[in-house]
Amino acid sequence: MGSRDANDLDAGGGVSLADLTTLRLGGRARGLVRATDVDELIAALDRLDRAGEPVLIVGGGSNLVVSDDGFPGTVVQMAQDGIRVGEVDPARDTVVVVAGAGVDWDRLVADTVSRDLGGLECLSGIPGATGATPVQNVGAYGVEIADVLDEVQVLDRATGAVEWVSPASLQLGYRTSALKHRSDRVVTAVAFALTHDGLSAPIRYRELAGVLGVEPGARVPVGEAREAVLQLRRGKGMVLDADDHDTWSAGSFFTNPVVGEHDLPHILERIVARVGDVPIPRYPAQDGVKLSAGWLIERAGFGRGHPSADAPARLSTKHTLALTNRGAARTEDLLALAREVRDGVAAAFGVVLEPEPVLVGCRL
Repeated sequence: MGSRDANDLDAGGGVSLADLTTLRLGGRARGLVRATDVDELIAALDRLDRAGEPVLIVGGGSNLVVSDDGFPGTVVQMAQDGIRVGEVDPARDTVVVVAGAGVDWDRLVADTVSRDLGGLECLSGIPGATGATPVQNVGAYGVEIADVLDEVQVLDRATGAVEWVSPASLQLGYRTSALKHRSDRVVTAVAFALTHDGLSAPIRYRELAGVLGVEPGARVPVGEAREAVLQLRRGKGMVLDADDHDTWSAGSFFTNPVVGEHDLPHILERIVARVGDVPIPRYPAQDGVKLSAGWLIERAGFGRGHPSADAPARLSTKHTLALTNRGAARTEDLLALAREVRDGVAAAFGVVLEPEPVLVGCRL
């Protein structure tokens, strides 16, 4: 698969985590269990928990950074891949679509678009499994999972109980939820409430509106919105392609920082002092103002492809927010680059960037 960590499953025993992540990085785990339905998942977790075996739950592996030392336990891979489409609910004028946690996310988006159901089209091309989407409150091009989420089916590992919970109970926020950074509650299925008139959600993102040739707030046929989003994502190296090392990433590595109103004037002064009196991308946020991590990274001196063409890990040549494995990287190479970028932005502007992926056995 291209990583210097051994990917030959006969070497060293166990399973290569590099084979299970979109970064294609990480050491080995002792074993792998694929759970194709909820009963298999419950049985596997019960057996492993009773044995005292550490467990790493993996979906599509698109949001994981695993250490070169690997994971000292067993990987449980979510492989529940059924999709169920309901009837129109006249009370809400929506159609509920239920997908297993292991369903490939873009497969689900493509399926709903093919049925002229609206709501997920702006989230096209995002790698990973459906079960991770409410955990991260995944979002792109002006849409978040919170906008379309109906219910989430969750397994309580302590009791073995499986129940459907409402979005209100999940504390959904910017790229976070009450399910993030915990393994005692596992998403097993997700239900989405979608429109059925063949039109997209209102186009909120100005770049996407420009590609579509409409004003922000307009609605367009869902298929047109999906193709425009895929076009934009491909141009940024954000659609998986085995032959394109710019896509060997975990997507956006840093979240866009939210700056409190008290700190904002000082940070804006530092930005102006460094780059001049230029337009600064900023957006309203619940706890202050959201700045663009990619914009800050570039203005701090880290351009596309940093640090060099022969570096084992470098910023994408298409999008500075993606840290990429160029085929021979180790996880520590990637983390060193992440630290350099994080510290450089902090030194330049006083803004500390936070990683979006889950770090397993490693830290910044």
